[in-house]
Amino acid sequence: MIDSHTHLDSTPGSDAEIVARAREAGVTRILTVGTGADSARAALAAAEAHDQVYAAVGHHPNSATGFADEQLEELRELATHPRCVAIGETGLDDFRDYAPRADQERAFAAQIGLARELEKPLVIHTRAADDDTIATLARDADGLEVVLHCFSMPGRLEECLGHGWWISFAGNVTYPKARELAYAAEQVPLDRLLVETDAPYLTPQPVRKERNQPAFVVHTARFIAERRGIAYEALEEAVHANSARLFGW
Repeated sequence: MIDSHTHLDSTPGSDAEIVARAREAGVTRILTVGTGADSARAALAAAEAHDQVYAAVGHHPNSATGFADEQLEELRELATHPRCVAIGETGLDDFRDYAPRADQERAFAAQIGLARELEKPLVIHTRAADDDTIATLARDADGLEVVLHCFSMPGRLEECLGHGWWISFAGNVTYPKARELAYAAEQVPLDRLLVETDAPYLTPQPVRKERNQPAFVVHTARFIAERRGIAYEALEEAVHANSARLFGW
């Protein structure tokens, strides 16, 4: 199994312990995410230290205040690291008032351009901004590999698939009240599906009282396999193939 999105620097225990627990659970690849310059450096350091860890580097919309050319150049330098396989997470967030919308849009546009320049996949965060996020991607990210991290738009699934975007489900798909999200996980073509933890957040239902970690992605994968009526091994094989095609690891 793979964990396509985690924040190692926010997960309990040392990186070595986290990776070891993931390996014991059968997780063979981890994409850890930097959401600003400092966390991007930490993500790259973890990727350098552990063979099964790779990094995405980006500037999260909630920390986009004052984003300018200086931040873009710093991000470009980090993104050229050989263990960096994606740009992001980036996008729009109208749920939390942490950064002015104009700054979020500037950072989003810059990272779309950087993904195109470096020919790397683009990892998207969107919250309470679905219309604008989809419109921006449809207009500006044509031809890019786009990953909708922690997919939260079940009512827009067909539209997102129509653009050829990747759909990545986190632990919240397992929650009893997330019926529409679980139904979406049944409908996504197997060759466009990814799973993730978003650790340390969104711990899957079977271990929900615990702080999330990459090892727990197997619970999300088992839930989706059961909902789709397929063997866990079949889902695991598909997700491995999808992530290898997308991230080139």
